[in-house]
Amino acid sequence: MNGIRMVETPTAQPPFYLPQADECEIFAAAHGNRLPLLLKGPTGCGKTRFVSHMAARLGRPLYTVACHDDLSAADLIGRYLLKGGETVWVDGPLTRAVREGAICYLDEVVEARKDVTVVLHPLTDDRRILPVDRTGEELAAAPGFMLVASYNPGYQNILKTLKPSTRQRFLAVEFGFPKPEHEVPVVARESGLAEARVQPLVRLANKLRGLKGQDLEEGVSTRLVVYAATLINGGMPVERAVLAAMIEPLTDDEEVRRGLLDLVVAIMG
Repeated sequence: MNGIRMVETPTAQPPFYLPQADECEIFAAAHGNRLPLLLKGPTGCGKTRFVSHMAARLGRPLYTVACHDDLSAADLIGRYLLKGGETVWVDGPLTRAVREGAICYLDEVVEARKDVTVVLHPLTDDRRILPVDRTGEELAAAPGFMLVASYNPGYQNILKTLKPSTRQRFLAVEFGFPKPEHEVPVVARESGLAEARVQPLVRLANKLRGLKGQDLEEGVSTRLVVYAATLINGGMPVERAVLAAMIEPLTDDEEVRRGLLDLVVAIMG
């Protein structure tokens, strides 16, 4: 299939996730009431981990699709492929989730081609059906099926955004970066670095996030803070780890880079 697909089966221990508000309750209520859910927030703030956590808590298989410019409706639904000299139908991840009663998560859904949203519409209203034109089937979603999508409103331009008619088919939850008192223990747990050594990294991350829309298109993600802490915990000098994980990924502009390094020195010493 054209596109990235990952299948997760329920585990006894859900992936670690530290709730920031009532997002777990909203997800569970959406699942229980057979409603689709839209997650809005910046890249790297924990949306994908949250979905994995909730799928495991609810005991549902999870199909995750990383959307991109070339992802089409056929990639989600399926297509005929040649196997062993025969032409056979192969379900896409969305069709499999509908048949199995799994959760299908479309990460950065606005990156996909426009025909994808048209396919989603019958699944996001009271019909909960998926027409498969190539096979002549009209699949009713099995019990337990849930459609979850995410996107980053702050990063989209006018050519890549969700139409109001699509957004209003979903419940929605706004995600942001964790507060420092939440982010520090998360980074410490994920990286193995002591909380006292994580604290200045989180302070730096929040300073860098304050530059979004000025010198930077995006603020530093929690994921990148974890990367920096992981490198430090592995023995890399702090300055080199911060440069590799929290500065270089943010910009290619040499002047901006120098300004960010000055900020690092001011905060980290």
